[in-house]
Amino acid sequence: MNMSRTRDTRERLVVIGGDAAGMSAASQARRLKGPDELEIVAFERGHFTSYSACGIPYWVGGEVTEPDQLIARTPEEHRERDIDLRMRTEVMEIDVGRQRVRARDLESGAESWTSYDKLVIATGARPIRPDMPGVDAPGVHGVQTLDDGQALIDTLAHTRGRKAVVVGAGYIGVEMAEALINRGYEVTVINRGSEPMSTLDPDMGRLVHEAMEGLGITMADDAAVTKVLTGEDGRVRAVATENAEYPADVVVLGIGVRPETTLAKAAGLPLGSHGGLLTDLAMRVRGHENIWAGGDCVEVLDLVSGQERHIALGTHANKHGQVIGTGVGGGYATFPGVVGTAVSKVCDLEIARTGLREKDARRVGLQFVSVTIESTSRAGYYPGASPMTVKMLAERRTGRLLGVQIVGREGAGKRVDIAAVALTAGMTVEQMTALDLGYAPPFSPVWDPVLVAARKAAAKVRAS
Repeated sequence: MNMSRTRDTRERLVVIGGDAAGMSAASQARRLKGPDELEIVAFERGHFTSYSACGIPYWVGGEVTEPDQLIARTPEEHRERDIDLRMRTEVMEIDVGRQRVRARDLESGAESWTSYDKLVIATGARPIRPDMPGVDAPGVHGVQTLDDGQALIDTLAHTRGRKAVVVGAGYIGVEMAEALINRGYEVTVINRGSEPMSTLDPDMGRLVHEAMEGLGITMADDAAVTKVLTGEDGRVRAVATENAEYPADVVVLGIGVRPETTLAKAAGLPLGSHGGLLTDLAMRVRGHENIWAGGDCVEVLDLVSGQERHIALGTHANKHGQVIGTGVGGGYATFPGVVGTAVSKVCDLEIARTGLREKDARRVGLQFVSVTIESTSRAGYYPGASPMTVKMLAERRTGRLLGVQIVGREGAGKRVDIAAVALTAGMTVEQMTALDLGYAPPFSPVWDPVLVAARKAAAKVRAS
């Protein structure tokens, strides 16, 4: 059915995707333009809106008891703000030429066209599911949405065995391994790389490896899954690599995500080398004045390397939404880029990084020095001081900070924010040594570990 454009003179904004970027954009646009100026229609194929996907491992692990705790704003709350939010409705096609989208009600199967004056694409990312035998068997789960999290929790509640296999050792894999340990499962993590957390350099990943084994997690590194084995009932019973089989009552895929840009590609919109939509600084899709995109479906500028990259994080998605909503509402805002900051944990081990790894710097042709230091989270004499390892990269000739990785216990992870600010500002490691950071024995040694690393890096730059 083709909807008529015979209506009032209001502009219509159509939003595809009801999570962080999409609903932040809709909400910001509504703040700037009332219902008498702007009609907003949003489509979400799932059961939830505006939720924290980053919190799913903690819900699975039991630290968060109810999914409602992860929801920032319900569909009803959005509707109270005059946003026509249509749940369980999936957009099947974008007709750029005629400025309309075709959507299907997933409950009834009914389809209809909705026209737009302005369009926001916030379709997110999809978990990578390797093409192998058995990957779609009952008991095998990807974890990207609250619906995915609920499905995994339901499986855990009805599974008699207590063996779990996590495929992948990135942020998702590591966090899900901890969640399953908290659930009382015997956990094996199968990792294609030599060390977990490929977002770190291998020497820092080794520290994570040791901590995971200390928790009783079995690490299978340098191993690629070849198939999922099933029992007579069709459910998963094991995961096979080239050299071994690992019994499994449940399997979690933590291999990572790809931009969900199937609709955008079919509509002829521009995609980058990582498969994400390409936008300008105002988050407009390149070459299309009335289409914006944000969140996990876009590529963003890396301010350190100068190249486009895909980073799926809720922090970026919410900022994208604010920028998009401002533009839709008639204002002007930009998203300049990212430095690649991320933080995670395995029980009490905190893991953080920002900027470039060694292989990133080599790939873009940068010459660099690297230093690694050992320090403590507090003054060494103060009770509760815990060890911390900081690795820092600086450009060889200029001393420009290129990246920082931190692994340690309480108080380690958020120290990466010092480096994230320095990277954004384009500071050198020499300039960092003079940073006026807060000090008291319960919080830091006299020389903060990040500044100790900066001093050592600055000396190495001078000597190079």
